[in-house]
Amino acid sequence: MAQRSIQGSAALAEQIRRRRNELGMTIEEAASRAGVGTKTWSRYEAGESIRRDKVKGIYKALNWNRLPEQDEDDAGKLKISEHKGGPAWSSFLEEAYGPEAALSFAVGSDLLYDHIQEDLAELAHMPAGFHIGQLDISLLADYLPKQFLMRYDYEFLYRMKCSLHNLRYRAEAGLSMMAQSVMEELLIYLCNEEAKVLIELYGMINDFDDEALTYEDDWLFDLFDDMDIVTFLYSNVYITPDHSYHYIHWDEPQFYTK
Repeated sequence: MAQRSIQGSAALAEQIRRRRNELGMTIEEAASRAGVGTKTWSRYEAGESIRRDKVKGIYKALNWNRLPEQDEDDAGKLKISEHKGGPAWSSFLEEAYGPEAALSFAVGSDLLYDHIQEDLAELAHMPAGFHIGQLDISLLADYLPKQFLMRYDYEFLYRMKCSLHNLRYRAEAGLSMMAQSVMEELLIYLCNEEAKVLIELYGMINDFDDEALTYEDDWLFDLFDDMDIVTFLYSNVYITPDHSYHYIHWDEPQFYTK
């Protein structure tokens, strides 16, 4: 499996600490802006490794465009060869839409699965009915459609996790990745959003052909055959219960494929 973290160092830790002090922030304030816990931020300043999906939060907290120690070579880029043939690599997506699409799902589903697990662990210690909007930190709360925020409780996340597990199985088995429900469509969309964060930060290369790749996600809407998920779930459209994209219908088979 590809490396999911950036190696920490004393020098990088000192630069993070110094920049935080320059901005007049406490560790608690920096951690809040970055969307991580204070213990996690303290580990950054102690020189420990940084998960790739957390780097964008550090940029936001410290007003950086890149980590000071990053260089311009390909060492930090996402490489096709490190994921191809591995867990959640979809030969269906690769053949139909190119290796960029397959890489997006493989990387994005890893990150999304982690975020679901983190929120499940937090909700497990709370009374029934609590949702991710009530957590101190939830990356999922920033990604999921806002209209139904109060529905994202432990049971929902567990269903989400099971659906994602099924999609990852289909990907690895080379089966069709055409979404059959709004839940599956949403999961594939979220995997792409997660992957875009890393691709924007590091770029990617097809090191089988020594070719640098420019990422475009047109494949996603070719796969869905429309942009309804954005139109109805990520715009200022109020969804009523009789609408197919309303929360109560997300698990229902709706998109029939050959």
